[in-house]
Amino acid sequence: MLLECRNINFRYPGNEALLFQELSLVIDTPGFHALFGPSGVGKSSLAKIISGQLTAEQGAVRYHNDGRVLYGYNLERLPGWSSVGRHLERVTPAHHRSLKEALIEAFGLAEVMDRHFSRLSLGQQNRINLLRYLVQDFNALIMDESLANVDEKTREQILLTIKEMFPDALFLYISHNVVEVAAFCRQILVLRGLHKMPRVVTVQGQDRMKGREIDRQGLQQTMLEIMNAA
Repeated sequence: MLLECRNINFRYPGNEALLFQELSLVIDTPGFHALFGPSGVGKSSLAKIISGQLTAEQGAVRYHNDGRVLYGYNLERLPGWSSVGRHLERVTPAHHRSLKEALIEAFGLAEVMDRHFSRLSLGQQNRINLLRYLVQDFNALIMDESLANVDEKTREQILLTIKEMFPDALFLYISHNVVEVAAFCRQILVLRGLHKMPRVVTVQGQDRMKGREIDRQGLQQTMLEIMNAA
């Protein structure tokens, strides 16, 4: 077991209604996994509970060996006082400098290192935000719409690169793109809301890796299972 949420109850302050009631899930393998479900079902809230940014009223979150869990989302902004290259240089641990350079190249960001964050496109901003988490020391990274506004071909390249470079880490990927989560994730945890049982349904994904062609028929079946579960 790498990550376990057991009997989670949660509501936002001032709300009488629970968002989660006795919600439980387990992820027992590294790699890419997805949180999927309609807007408002609590994907980002659960991600923040897992990463420690929110505290559940009841229940527990356990991570193997108390590893470090990071949470990144697509609306974060970097300080405007320096170039993005300078910022990445400051936040990257010394032992990950070569990793940083490899990710800059793989993410197609070499030409924007001397620009300020506010001068980048939304897709470039999201790639920079994701990159600054990947150069940290972590055991699990939650990617909450981290590749929003990035074109499909570049998203595919980035996902395959991350899976190749971080084989032992756990990634929890939040996206509304059912094709993407079905193709690239090992398992998809479909949140169904408080009034549906079971509250979480797990669908096995295609878990595409570099050099492996996708099974189109299998992909369509996985997508159908995800949509039926939601």
